Parts: sequence; C-alpha cells; structure tokens
Amino acid sequence: MAHESPDRTLASQFDPRDLDPAFAQDPYPTYRALLEFAPVKQFDDGSVFLSRYADLVTVYRDTKRFSSDKKIPFRPKYGDTPLYVHHTTSLVFNDPPLHTRVRSIIVSALTPKAIAQMEPGLIDLVDRLIDKMAEKGEVDLIEDFASAIPIEIIGNLLGVPHADRGPLRGWSLAILGALEPVLTQEQLDIGNRAVSDFSAYLDDLIADRRKHPGDPATDVLTRLLQGDRGEHLTHVELVQNCIFLLNAGHETTTNLIGNGLNLLCDWPDERRRLLNDPGLIKPAIEEFLRFESSNQLGNRLTTEEVEIGGVTIAPDTDITLCIGAANRDPAQFPDPDRLDLSRAPNKHLAFGWGPHLCAGLSLARLEGRIAIGRFLKRFPDFEIGETPVRGGRVRFRGFASLPARLG
Repeated sequence: MAHESPDRTLASQFDPRDLDPAFAQDPYPTYRALLEFAPVKQFDDGSVFLSRYADLVTVYRDTKRFSSDKKIPFRPKYGDTPLYVHHTTSLVFNDPPLHTRVRSIIVSALTPKAIAQMEPGLIDLVDRLIDKMAEKGEVDLIEDFASAIPIEIIGNLLGVPHADRGPLRGWSLAILGALEPVLTQEQLDIGNRAVSDFSAYLDDLIADRRKHPGDPATDVLTRLLQGDRGEHLTHVELVQNCIFLLNAGHETTTNLIGNGLNLLCDWPDERRRLLNDPGLIKPAIEEFLRFESSNQLGNRLTTEEVEIGGVTIAPDTDITLCIGAANRDPAQFPDPDRLDLSRAPNKHLAFGWGPHLCAGLSLARLEGRIAIGRFLKRFPDFEIGETPVRGGRVRFRGFASLPARLG
C-alpha cells in the first residue's frame, strides 16, 4: 500500500485541540508530516507534542523529570468530579509511591504461571464465540467477538458475577472517552455517571469479597485486598484501580483484535503468509500493535527545565507522547508504513516503556494470539463488510463496529 510524501502543511496546521473528523479515520499522513517537519511541536499554550521514537523512549525512562501525576493538569479539565478522582488515583496517571504499590500488587497476580492457567479457559471462550458467529454468517467482529473476550477475562480476574457484566463495556468506553483532548459536556456527564455507577457497584463487590475472599492466585480483587509485603490500598485507591483494570484490559485488547483482523483484510498477502505459517501469529501480534497502536497518545508533565530534540522546554509543560507516530518512525522501523508480520526486531511502544510498561501486556498478547489465530483458522476467507465504523477517538484507535462476512 503506497503512501504519499509527507505534507509540511499538515504539520504546521496540526493542533490536537482542533482536529478535523478525518484525522480519527486516518491520522498517519499527519504523523508522517510531524515526524519529518515538526517532531517536537510547540503550541501557543506552551504544550508540546512529541512524535519521534527516540524522544518518547527518553521521556518514558525518566520518571523524575517527566511526571505521570495528573492532579494539576486534570483539574481544569474535570473540576471536582468523579472523573477527576478516578483519573488522578488510577495506576497509569501516578508516580511512586502509589504507582509502585499498585503495580507490584497487580504484577504479582499476573505472573507467567497465572496467565498460563488462564489459557484453557480463554481458548474455550474464543471457540464458543466462534461457534456462535458461525451460525450467523454475517457478524460484527467488535460486538460479537473482540469486545466480548477481554470483558470476560477481566470480569473473571475481578470475580464479577456473569449476571453483572452487562454494563462493564459501556462504563469503560465512557470513562476512557473522557480522556480525549477536547470534550463536550455530554461526554463529561456520561463519563462522570459511569465512574459513579461503577464505583457504587464495586463498593458492594468489595464488601462481599472481604467477607468471602477468593483464591488470591486467580482473583485479583482478593489479591488487591490482601496487599503486598505489608502495603495496602485505601478504599478509594482500591475502587479506582479496579476500574482502571477493566479499562486498561478491555479497550486496548478489543482494539488489538479488531485492528488485527481488519489489517489482515487490508494486506491479503500477509494474511496468506499467516495462513500458510500459523507460527507467525506471535510476531504478527507485535506488528498489529505497532502498525495500529491501540493506545495512540500518552501524557507527561515536566518537573524542571528539559531539552528534547534540541528544544528547551519549561517546567510544568504538558507533553503529549504520540505512540502512533513513534511506532511508524522510519528512524526505528524500516519501511514503517508496510505491514510485515515477521518484522524483527520490533521494539514498538504500544505497551509503553520503562517503569510504566503495561502490567498486563502478557495477558493482552495471549488474548490476541488465541483470538486472531483461532478465528483465522476457522474463517480463512472472511471479508470485512462495506460499513466499518471507527471509534471516532484520537487517544484510542479501534473500531466501534466491524461488520464481516465469514465465508
């Protein structure tokens, strides 16, 4: 698939606070332009947008000069609301010591052994979903498949009864949707209601789990309640990080599966390679993550004067990390706009880097491998329908709907 040369105008006019709706459909021409003409782009409000791979790695590694704590920058955006409480308490938007405490507990519950024990149940879930789709012939790969898998997996990790899982996807989409660069009042209202409703549900679930603990080897909520090496979370920290677990584990994995299946239709030669060599599924998942990163943007706040790419940046500057652009940086990835399922090395940034490396990356990779691998084996000739609908968001890249004919 050929791409035009970068357009300097796209880079000069780019502003994440004022984006054309077409950007959410295909941001990559803009990313190419930024990489070539404005890799360290400064805006009139003082904020900075980074697109180069090397610059993102520099920021990820240095948690002292580039803070993840969002208590100050999120105050004007959310005010005194449930969204503010959630996003300033969850793991991803915090520095040590909270980040260290929560991450160590979550990682201790997602050991390689624990994840390996999930594999038989995951295979059974994927096969049941595939059987249901086979009966229909024409399906929505998001609703019928991609979104159903992580909801079940995270629901199992937290011990959410199956009868209570209906609202989980809607809550997650509403809360994560409120992280977009520009929000309507309706988006804020929906996001705040989702945090409030999910928190109220978790209050009851936590109270019940305190009375009836689960197996800490498989029940993350019980593990969080027990703490780690004498460290315990407050009730607010516990509730908000359970919400974070759903959001982090659901949206990105849904996007990985949906994006991956769509890419296999966009790149038929690569699909044939994978059909002929199913062992390619492992590097294929890494290439899907690089090529269409589920999470496109991250943020940091400078704690002192810093220099990035020869540009001096003041303290208290809001920095946006463009993961989607960095994963297409030709300085890191040869021929970056070509999907290559055997690409190696492939040190993409889809899961972040350094101390904030995603705690659930091994689980997400397992879900992607089993879901896409088993789907393709069952439906090698599937086709995407005529009306796929992108999620319409800038920070998270995926589909709201992906109709398909299974063949």
